[in-house]
Amino acid sequence: MEVVRIHHPLQKELVPAGPVVLAMGFFDGVHRGHQQVINTAKKIAEEKDLPLAVLTYDHAPGIVYQQYPGGFKYLSTTSRKLDLLKQLGVDLVYLVSFTSSFASLSPQEFVDQYLIGFHAKTVVAGFDHTYGKAAVATMARLPEYANGRFNVITVPKFTGNGKQKIGSRVIRKAIDQGDVELANQMLGYYYMTTGIVVHGLARGRTLGFPTINVETPEGERLPGIGVYTVQVQIGQKWCGGMASVGHNITFGDQNKLTVEIYLFDFDQLVYGEEVKVQWLYYQRGEMKFSGADELVDQMKQDEQLARQNLQKIAPGIKQPLV
Repeated sequence: MEVVRIHHPLQKELVPAGPVVLAMGFFDGVHRGHQQVINTAKKIAEEKDLPLAVLTYDHAPGIVYQQYPGGFKYLSTTSRKLDLLKQLGVDLVYLVSFTSSFASLSPQEFVDQYLIGFHAKTVVAGFDHTYGKAAVATMARLPEYANGRFNVITVPKFTGNGKQKIGSRVIRKAIDQGDVELANQMLGYYYMTTGIVVHGLARGRTLGFPTINVETPEGERLPGIGVYTVQVQIGQKWCGGMASVGHNITFGDQNKLTVEIYLFDFDQLVYGEEVKVQWLYYQRGEMKFSGADELVDQMKQDEQLARQNLQKIAPGIKQPLV
């Protein structure tokens, strides 16, 4: 998959020659709704024997519009999004830097400079996609701006088997609330974060539950506080375990948020290793215990449940994407 990074204004010499079928969207998470858009474009590309291209952005457009005063946490960082798009069979990605100057384009300017500039013969996007001010940059009006120069395909709302629209906002809310099972169903794969194994206080080792502490990148969205069944990739190996996202309130009220993971049947020093964490099931919230003995008793129960969860590995969730 070729990735062309673009900073406005578009430099035409960066654009490969030849027509394409173009899917466009921010695609945070590349969830099942996004997959519907990309697969629709892929089918058309195959029918027309054209490359499948995707127009997406390097950061959330809402940052430019000051929609996230507290900062933005992604379902998929740029590198993760590119990996997911590659797995869906995309041939070419236009990764546009979403800046104020780019955002100032009128819908017609956007179409003339970018969609025409990318040699799009068919443009595919979701029904609620916008490419400028929401009042005028709608999919309903895109054929007007296209003026017969390319076809427009609008993909309707996608709900899967349920009634609720599958969308990034709903998935972010589910993850924030710890409902990773709902998030996974909507994503179509297990939600994943990354991080580096760092030194902690080694308290788990003294309790008989040695953990790895994972320092998560600032821009990634962690599940809400609680205990989870997880799978962790270290090197090429996946290990089952249980993860705690919390403040270790049993040992004080001012502790920073940490991600501590007890890996089952694992005994290696892995400080400094980059890891991937798949979040499978929510088990319980954070609890304050009277002391270490009570905590250990609960952790034994947590381990038993997590091992049971790992045996079923979220039935009904396909795993073409990792």
